[in-house]
Amino acid sequence: MTRTISMLATLICLYLLSGPTRAETPADDKVLILNAAVSEPLSNDEQSGFVDRLVGEALQRLGYRLESLHLPAERALIIANAGIDDGEMLRIAGLQKSYPNLIQVPEKLIDLEFVAFTRNKSLKITRWQDLAEYTVAIITGWKIFERNIPATTELVSVKNADQLFSLLLKDRTDVILYTRWSGLAYIRKHRLQGIRIVDPPLARQSMYTYLHRRHRDLVPQLAEELRALKTGGEHLRLFREILTPYAER
Repeated sequence: MTRTISMLATLICLYLLSGPTRAETPADDKVLILNAAVSEPLSNDEQSGFVDRLVGEALQRLGYRLESLHLPAERALIIANAGIDDGEMLRIAGLQKSYPNLIQVPEKLIDLEFVAFTRNKSLKITRWQDLAEYTVAIITGWKIFERNIPATTELVSVKNADQLFSLLLKDRTDVILYTRWSGLAYIRKHRLQGIRIVDPPLARQSMYTYLHRRHRDLVPQLAEELRALKTGGEHLRLFREILTPYAER
């Protein structure tokens, strides 16, 4: 317990020293800071990603301005659960079991496919158990991977997508695990060749926003606005505008 508290205190100190804080925000501006462990085309520093735009519009209708903060996945969860920031932008369902201060907004943002990327043309993976035959790399803090990869798998954990794809390009791992959209965006941005997605996906999961419990009254309101964006066609418009082009490889 002492070690856990010490680790949390260290993370909080590092965050306060290196990251943006509410002190930088005008007092009359209602801002919600949500951590984002995902990248293009879902979220970016310009807040023009699919999830940035969707959640940002929903919050704007409620009188808030979204500020997305990009942090390593595990650190983001710890900080959000501690209440330093206001929540998590995009996560799988059920994280409140491990992070009890976070409340899942009960309206999904998108279904994401979690897939394997490889340079091996003959490699076949159809289920989680198949990963045990290969060297696999993931980004630390991605719970869906950490919870499903077989214990006997030779596993490498890295901090970010750059390190993830670097391992694959240098043939230091057989497989990397990532989301389909973010992987396609990374490959396109860096003009990578010889990397393929292994289908079918290992998992397809509905993804949700989480708010810290101090915002519990905002949870049903945000869910209602997200539903309204779907009904009004804004959700589909953003999907076609931002995500669909990445499927055209």
